[in-house]
Amino acid sequence: MSELMFVPVVLFLVIVAPIWLILHYATRNSASKRLTSKDESLIEDLHENARRMEERIHNLERILDADAPEWRSKS
Repeated sequence: MSELMFVPVVLFLVIVAPIWLILHYATRNSASKRLTSKDESLIEDLHENARRMEERIHNLERILDADAPEWRSKS
């Protein structure tokens, strides 16, 4: 009886199992690459924060240029 099951088990382990594992992880990997709506919302918030920070830095540089024109050459 064990000889009868030996060939199907070996065929399964050599052919089916590796293909099954490759397809499983390939599908799982491609699913994780997609952005969720939560990720998109977070990216939009980060972009808005970066834009506001850039605007603040620009305003600070403008104020420093008016008050201390030599500040850029000191660093």
